[in-house]
Amino acid sequence: MQTLLIYDISHDGARQKVADVCLDYGLDRVQYSAFLGELSRNHQEMLILRIRERLGKHEGNVYLIPICHKDWEQRLCIEVEEKT
Repeated sequence: MQTLLIYDISHDGARQKVADVCLDYGLDRVQYSAFLGELSRNHQEMLILRIRERLGKHEGNVYLIPICHKDWEQRLCIEVEEKT
């Protein structure tokens, strides 16, 4: 299932640790604080537990949003690449 993970974490170290965990799970960074990728429900739950550990006592908001295949297929995108 496609999974979107977004966060708002003010502490630099905690933010970097969360980003590293997302990359460890094979998610692709699509924005500075947003990752996207294919994860099973079990991996989603394990990821959110690892992020909670990495966040520790630091403030932050993390949202993991599963996107079903039907909804993913109906997404609308604008992707513009810079021309050289």
